[in-house]
Amino acid sequence: MELADEGVEKVVDSKDLQQQSKALDKLTDRVEDRQLDSTRVQEAMASIAASAEADLNAMRMREKELAAVKINAADVDIIASELELDKKVAERTLREHKGDAVAAIRYLLR
Repeated sequence: MELADEGVEKVVDSKDLQQQSKALDKLTDRVEDRQLDSTRVQEAMASIAASAEADLNAMRMREKELAAVKINAADVDIIASELELDKKVAERTLREHKGDAVAAIRYLLR
């Protein structure tokens, strides 16, 4: 009679194993769908690099534009001393406002 009981347990175990196997297959199927294509990753990285390069070029152009603005050194000294700012900050703000001391001061007092 023991042999018959073992056979029933094996049948139950095999059904249990089949269910577990199906459940595992469902889980692994989803992971396969999520795998990234290496060309898509490379395209995304290239896009990010191009965007960063464009931002860097735009920043360089802005710095060249600001460097070309003529400012009065006396205005820089007055803004720096009266508003208790670093001269570099006063100069940058004055350049951003195209040398207009009044506009620069108004901006700094906001």
